[in-house]
Amino acid sequence: MNTLSTTKTQNLDPWKSTLLSDWGLILVEGPDSEQFLQNQLTNTVLGMQAVKDTEVAQGNNQVRLVGYCSPKGRLLASAWLLLQTPLVDAVEVKRYYLFISKDIAASTAKRLGMYVLRSKVKVTDVSDHWVIEGKLNTGAQALFLAAPDEIALQLPEFSNEHSITQRVISARPKSAHYDATHSEVLELWNDLEVISGIPRIVLVTQEQFVPQMINFESVSGVDFKKGCYPGQEIVARSQYRGVIKRRLHLAHFVSAGEAVIACGPATELFHSSDPNQPAGMVVLSAKNPFNPARIDLQIELKLEALEKGEIHLGGADGPVLKIDPLPYPLIEI
Repeated sequence: MNTLSTTKTQNLDPWKSTLLSDWGLILVEGPDSEQFLQNQLTNTVLGMQAVKDTEVAQGNNQVRLVGYCSPKGRLLASAWLLLQTPLVDAVEVKRYYLFISKDIAASTAKRLGMYVLRSKVKVTDVSDHWVIEGKLNTGAQALFLAAPDEIALQLPEFSNEHSITQRVISARPKSAHYDATHSEVLELWNDLEVISGIPRIVLVTQEQFVPQMINFESVSGVDFKKGCYPGQEIVARSQYRGVIKRRLHLAHFVSAGEAVIACGPATELFHSSDPNQPAGMVVLSAKNPFNPARIDLQIELKLEALEKGEIHLGGADGPVLKIDPLPYPLIEI
């Protein structure tokens, strides 16, 4: 993952903010929280460097993409993870933050809570009590500085056609001041998330994908050297036995403008040679802010469907998708 070097500065003019109403936040804290999460998530939690007050988490030591699978190895959730160690009653406490799709935050927190048992861990969905914001660097390279009441992480970026290379997602309690949503910034944020090629699980795509089906291992979301977690054997078997027959790809189509075309997550895709059976589905989608008629997509698709023929969105007579290159190489065995 390539990130541009930054110069520390308090000039925040290049940064534009937008509320991310589709995002939520789960807190996992307590003396046993590290080992608890290590036993639940697809990526290792061990060795994470705690983020200090006003610091923005960056790099693999401070920010990790994680998945949470069912026993069948299907992703129930994906999240961005960071760690802080605040003092509570003069005692340092490990507190992990999971930035996650809001529509699955409550159910994910509840499911994690079922496995706490006797561990000294508290799992809390705070989505309704915290404000989640997206920050975009729209000018000169500058490091975003978090406020004292704010936690923030810089998302990893791959090369893309746009000049914006820095995205920060942050959260703060609702009692704190925050700016109103800027719709044009939100459109840009959503599109950049799609073309990053880094998937995000939402409610309608829960349990649809083994991690490799949406390139989760290729964007550093799976550690194959860590210990067991729910679904670990199936995830490992898919990797080492070469049975990955589906992958995430980037695609787009240009609407003729005569009708609204359903293209949200879980919208099915069909191949021209087999119009009666879905060949894949949409993972994420967003309107391209530079061309309002263009819709950018992350799609999960059978590899054989790329060999010849056409991919249609939503039905055999739906729009034909154009496949775009991924901004990163796939990890293959």
